[in-house]
Amino acid sequence: MKAAILGANGYTGLVLTRLLLQHPDIDSVVASSRSLTGTAIADYDHGLAPQALAKKCRETHGRYIAPEDVPSHSPDVVFSALPHLASADFCAAYQNKCPVIDLSADFRLRSDERFAASYGQNRPHPELQDKAVYGLTEWYRDEISKADLIASPGCYPTSVLLPLIPILAQGLAGGTITANAMSGITGAGKKAQTNLLFAERCENMGAYLPGRSHRHWNEMSQEIEAFSQGAAPKLLFTPHLIPAKQGMLATISLELSDKKITQDELFALLTNAYESSPLVTVLPPGTLPQTKAVRGTGRCLIGLQLEGDHLLLFSAIDNLYKGAASQALQAMNIRFGFQETAGIPVFGEI
Repeated sequence: MKAAILGANGYTGLVLTRLLLQHPDIDSVVASSRSLTGTAIADYDHGLAPQALAKKCRETHGRYIAPEDVPSHSPDVVFSALPHLASADFCAAYQNKCPVIDLSADFRLRSDERFAASYGQNRPHPELQDKAVYGLTEWYRDEISKADLIASPGCYPTSVLLPLIPILAQGLAGGTITANAMSGITGAGKKAQTNLLFAERCENMGAYLPGRSHRHWNEMSQEIEAFSQGAAPKLLFTPHLIPAKQGMLATISLELSDKKITQDELFALLTNAYESSPLVTVLPPGTLPQTKAVRGTGRCLIGLQLEGDHLLLFSAIDNLYKGAASQALQAMNIRFGFQETAGIPVFGEI
């Protein structure tokens, strides 16, 4: 099977390239980049084994091609790692040709109003929105298996929603949900920006866009409403940038509607929710997730602690993997009937 990547030179695109080159069901990889068209992939990314490039990128002679030239290679699946508001135009070109997995935000939000509020303009290609399926893999497997346009979730929403949805689905969340998440610097993308310089981020952490200000707030609120039983709780979300290359840790606090439920019952609820999800692990009470355990993997670790009638939830993911590239690959596996974990790293750091 042949896979193409649009925007293969960003952080997410670089990880996707690695995953696809090692995927057992992918025979050919077409990597595109407008800024690097004609450049040998190995000259730009020294972390890739030349043997793998020679085998799977032979169709393009081991070089990046222009995104506009990808259709001539007739891919079986396309991953778009292009920026928000630019990705949709390219995704539209593949409709009725092959499945597209879009890692931008262009098709994540079902509501036109939410999209405009988050991204400051009307959505591109609104005619395609009804075809798009939200790609939170553990909770939309059936829809993904039949979809030809998959909107891969953002990293912050993935880290918050995976521990939260089982609680919402049982109608246990009351009041306001407070979520705080810390992200490695790669979550901001691969661009030259003063506040992302080493001297600005080293030994420095800070919150930004708190409350309802971050554009991922609408994405999380959409899914909170979708999975809530009855009136959906409100969300306050504050992201933090930390001095780490990659990794994401989320802490979520909520008041429980059931004042008698025990910590063991909550642990059982979360464990049962993910018993068929090989990439999500619920840790026993008293054990909390750490990012090093999931760095470079497609896994999510979830922890919990009950404090009176309030529940604390915790999650750890790698923002470049489960928060981006490997979740998109997981969606491809589901869509094409491959083993769900095929090509996805599962061993973290020691």
